[in-house]
Amino acid sequence: MLRHLISIHDLSAGEVAGLFRLAAEVKAHSDRHAAALAGKSLGMIFEKSSTRTRVSFEVGMVQLGGHALFLSSRDIQLGRGEPIGDTAKVLSRYVDGIMARTFAHQTVLDLARFGSVPVINGLTDDLHPCQALADYFTVGEVFGELAGRKLAYVGDGNNMAHSLLFGAAKVGMDVAVASPSGYTVKPAYVELARQDAAAAGTAIQLTADPREAVQGASVVYTDVWASMGQEAEAQQRLQAFRGFQVDAALMAAARPEAVFLHCLPAHRGEEVAAEVADGPQSRIFDEAENRLHVQKAILLWLLGGAPL
Repeated sequence: MLRHLISIHDLSAGEVAGLFRLAAEVKAHSDRHAAALAGKSLGMIFEKSSTRTRVSFEVGMVQLGGHALFLSSRDIQLGRGEPIGDTAKVLSRYVDGIMARTFAHQTVLDLARFGSVPVINGLTDDLHPCQALADYFTVGEVFGELAGRKLAYVGDGNNMAHSLLFGAAKVGMDVAVASPSGYTVKPAYVELARQDAAAAGTAIQLTADPREAVQGASVVYTDVWASMGQEAEAQQRLQAFRGFQVDAALMAAARPEAVFLHCLPAHRGEEVAAEVADGPQSRIFDEAENRLHVQKAILLWLLGGAPL
């Protein structure tokens, strides 16, 4: 059966654990997998620019012996002169997998619907599954056993918040999301996440109080207040998110061993204080590195048939 990685909600807890085991193996013994995807090609569609997504997927494919093809919105006719379904069908004749970083979530869904090769969601306005998987993998490296621990997300109820909600249940963690009114997570994703949490026996907490969210948290997470495509709202968002900066005082309200995560790029002085982003509790660069290892595991699974 053709598999895709569109949302962590679609994965079982066992599959997530399997991806993490494979990522750890790849990270420790990269040389063992140097020819695993020899002769394979990954088409990478970018409607949104990126540092980490492009470099980690491109380098990952090369390190696995394959080839990555960068396709910007200027290079292809995605949704412009050509229907997305036609693009998916054509690319499927050329490449072994498609990774797409797009605005509309429906674009990735349509690529998977009409194509005949695995599709990886590199980010949409709704979800960012590869990042969230790398985040939880990083937390596992720090703490070992994740079951029973809590992650607190403070900030915009965006694609990161949605994917972290889905990921928490798959690794057995509780999750709290603190967002100001008008910037909360989408109810449809909360409902799906609550279903996952109920099945896993984990808890979801939604609040407008950052201090309440971080109580008892082993991980404190934030993201930029104005994501790509929201630049016109930046000043309005600066006002709305007052009091939501992750600073030393907020970190002190979490557990003593708590670590700080951020998907990057980070705006020091806005959503996070420099003393936190660059302080001893920060794991943001370990987290960024782990995008490479976790995505290599995803590629081995979807393109190389590696068992989980």
